Amino acid sequence: MVNSAIDPVRPQPQASSLSCPSCGAAILLRTQGWSSTVVCASCTSLLDAADPNLAILQRHANAGTVTPNLPLGSRGTWGGAPWDVVGFQQVTIRVEDVDFSWEEYVCFNPYRGFMYLSEYRGHWNVIEKLRRRPNVQMGTRPTAKLGGVTYRHFQTARAMTTFALGEFPWELRLGDTIVAKDYVAPPYMLSAESSDAETTWSRGTYTPSDVIRKAFNVDSHWMKPVGTFANQPNPYSAFSKSVGKSLGVLVLALAAMLLLNMVSAANDKVFEQSFTFVRADSTAAAIVTEPFDLKGRPSRLEVDVNASVSNDWLFFTLSLINEQTGETREFSEQVSYYYGRDQDGNWSEGDRSESVHLSAVPPGRYFLRIEPEGGEASVPSVAYSVRVIRDVPSFLFYLFAALALVVPGLLALMPSATFESRRWSESDYAPDTSSSDDEDA
Repeated sequence: MVNSAIDPVRPQPQASSLSCPSCGAAILLRTQGWSSTVVCASCTSLLDAADPNLAILQRHANAGTVTPNLPLGSRGTWGGAPWDVVGFQQVTIRVEDVDFSWEEYVCFNPYRGFMYLSEYRGHWNVIEKLRRRPNVQMGTRPTAKLGGVTYRHFQTARAMTTFALGEFPWELRLGDTIVAKDYVAPPYMLSAESSDAETTWSRGTYTPSDVIRKAFNVDSHWMKPVGTFANQPNPYSAFSKSVGKSLGVLVLALAAMLLLNMVSAANDKVFEQSFTFVRADSTAAAIVTEPFDLKGRPSRLEVDVNASVSNDWLFFTLSLINEQTGETREFSEQVSYYYGRDQDGNWSEGDRSESVHLSAVPPGRYFLRIEPEGGEASVPSVAYSVRVIRDVPSFLFYLFAALALVVPGLLALMPSATFESRRWSESDYAPDTSSSDDEDA
């Protein structure tokens, strides 16, 4: 923002009426003794406010006209004090051959000096001059620190005054340019405005347009805010932070439950035995194991099958049978492993080991019925082993629980993330779409 400041208090000036030396129109000076430049509302010539005769600094400089939302002479109340709108200017920057303009208003109180307002497409800021410089850290993404708040660099642009009316406490010239660097920490924006002579810092506070309208008693229709402004507060921020905090607590609790489950799980190997499958002896294929005990509470059971297949496969039908009750749980596993070499090099697929998990198996005395079949006829026999592990920790529940937490949580965070994406798409750090655009062309 250009020349944004609240100046120190000076003695109260007296308003005076003079004539424009260019067109003869009456000019009322509301800030006599304070302003450096005045722009004639009739012919838009720039005059020297410090000269008793209002010497012409720039004659008929404006090529067009801009109508202020706050007319010169409007009076409002801000911070418990009355303020008169005494100056208005339009400032323009060019980005990729496109002009963007905003308006700034100079407000005056004889006991408090000057206050500034800026407006861009319905977005308003109340601006004050800084009496100390922020601490700027350069880098790929510069930051500025002030009062314990870190502001991120948003944009650097060359800004030009393209229209003006009224009184200004600096030597205004149409066509004058400055380099403006903006840093944001919503709802605040730090602006560094550099000319050949100096660099001045100001801080803007984003203010809803309805608040400005009420403060200055404006009844006319105003533009509603369009788009997302650089330091506009994220309306979803509070909800997003609440969701993020709750999500973090729940994920930590779930992780603690998983860790406790892993630590407390017995992982008790209750059975392991090796066998040989002879393809020629089909009558001896089915095997019934020795009984084994499952103790403690109902728990998750893991049955591992390992077969020394090589470019071969075996299919196993297994039954876990309770010796006392006869209750049977039937399941199957296929083990296959193939490898070779082709023009791309060595390759392999499959695995010599497979596992099946049975949930909530009650304690008791059990045995397994194992029936292998299949495989390559050219391989007469295959060695295999079966192992049973009791009380194996389950990760599937925690995976589903994590998804049940994270997916809705991310959906809840999307509005806030989308708002921030829109904000930064207008900055110097917007994603570069030129490559994709060129490809589309």
